[in-house]
Amino acid sequence: MTNGDTTGSAAQPLLAARGLVKAHGRTEALRGASVELRAGEILAVTGASGSGKSTLLHCLAGIVRPDAGSVTYAGQRLEELPEKRLSELRRTDFGVVFQFGQLIPELTALDNVALPLMLAGAGRVEARARAGQWLERFGVRGQEDLRPGGMSGGQAQRASLARALVTGPKVVFADEPTGALDSLSAEQVMTALAHTARESGTAVLLVTHDAQVAAYADREVRLRDGAVAPLGVTA
Repeated sequence: MTNGDTTGSAAQPLLAARGLVKAHGRTEALRGASVELRAGEILAVTGASGSGKSTLLHCLAGIVRPDAGSVTYAGQRLEELPEKRLSELRRTDFGVVFQFGQLIPELTALDNVALPLMLAGAGRVEARARAGQWLERFGVRGQEDLRPGGMSGGQAQRASLARALVTGPKVVFADEPTGALDSLSAEQVMTALAHTARESGTAVLLVTHDAQVAAYADREVRLRDGAVAPLGVTA
């Protein structure tokens, strides 16, 4: 894994943020943050609590609009797109995984993973068949009929990863995906995510405070007070 941003390299970024500024009330979460993500790359965004990591992810995924700066994905300026187009991108090109998975509690693991496919127009039989294949890939075989409340934390998070990847997204945004897991479950989740992402050529933006999780990435950038810290700055 290498450190730091590589702005200016020859490879064209798939996703790029330039000078992002975002405030929550009087608190500035981002203060000119810039970062790039290339196709097939796993990028870890690290930093102390409150450094702006999750806000950066939300801006890059089009969940939150920045107050200033730009986010460009495949030539499109996300802050200029209507909400309908942003929602479409999150159904087709983007997959999002949160710390606690956020599976729908009333649905089984199988139906949770099938749901994005059905929202994209797939039939129920086809969607459930593909969902089952992805659950198996993430080691949740035999748990298809369980609801989230009946699954372990590791099983639920692997189901969340399957849901994020089942549509074949170009980018997966993972916000502290192992923060609620024990060390063994965290290792299993990250091994599955890294293997599947590299196998499918999916880019991953991974927000984490855990150095062991960041080690799965190809590259790391560190936020400090809402901006990307220069190389060598660790505080």
